[in-house]
Amino acid sequence: MVTINTASCFRQARDLGSVTPGKCADLVFLDDLHDFGVTRVIIDGEVVAEDGRPLFPEARFAWPDAILHTMHVGERIEAETFRIPAPVGDGVVPVRAMGCAGGSTVTRELHAHAPARGGELLADAENDLLKVFVFERHHATGAHAAGFAKGFGIHGALAQTVAHDAHNLIVMGDNDDDMAIAANALVSCGGGEVAVRDGRVLALVELPIAGLMSPKPVEEVARDVADMERAWAEMGCTMPSPFMTMASMSLACIPELRLTDKGYVDCTAFRFVPLVMGSEA
Repeated sequence: MVTINTASCFRQARDLGSVTPGKCADLVFLDDLHDFGVTRVIIDGEVVAEDGRPLFPEARFAWPDAILHTMHVGERIEAETFRIPAPVGDGVVPVRAMGCAGGSTVTRELHAHAPARGGELLADAENDLLKVFVFERHHATGAHAAGFAKGFGIHGALAQTVAHDAHNLIVMGDNDDDMAIAANALVSCGGGEVAVRDGRVLALVELPIAGLMSPKPVEEVARDVADMERAWAEMGCTMPSPFMTMASMSLACIPELRLTDKGYVDCTAFRFVPLVMGSEA
């Protein structure tokens, strides 16, 4: 039901999609339909993996430097970089925030109140209001924009370069120091995802191939990802796969509110909107 319908939809059913003589023998054997443990993989009629082990030599590829060096943020990122000017010296300021939920790519536009102190908008960890920054990382333009998000519930900072569609550098946290450490960790390693708390890197998944992929064996990457999941939990996040939720926060085509390196985008009206409520031109 899964494969034949997909093959038919894309007009590939003549060659793919069913176990039929004459068609491509691309088959995956599972031990059961509950845990989906893969016991054997066949590609074009040849057994290529069995019992969790590949049966072919690992192919090495020489990636060009342009693909391995894509972290061109165009500025030195420091704690001060994450300062958000406030329209008042002290008090609270009504702001737009992205409301995020686990397992969903939709972000709601929430209207929150960010504390202002010394002319600066702050995160409010007690009320799950986190700062979010997006940095353009491909052409060293130095462009970046700030916003807020609710739903992650973390203390510390998360950053990643898997951020659809532009895959810029997105950084989120409740304090500027951890956010700067997280951002610079990814600039240094060529991209990926990182978790930082109280000045310490808890976990790092290095993705130096365009900031999106790793050249390491899948087993090593799986261990890094498992470490990252444990770090999220230690930081207070209860979302399933918060990495996936965060990866779509800058995807400016899905409702309702997204943050790009040029600012907030209202994805129901497809227009830029300001961070501070009531400051529309």
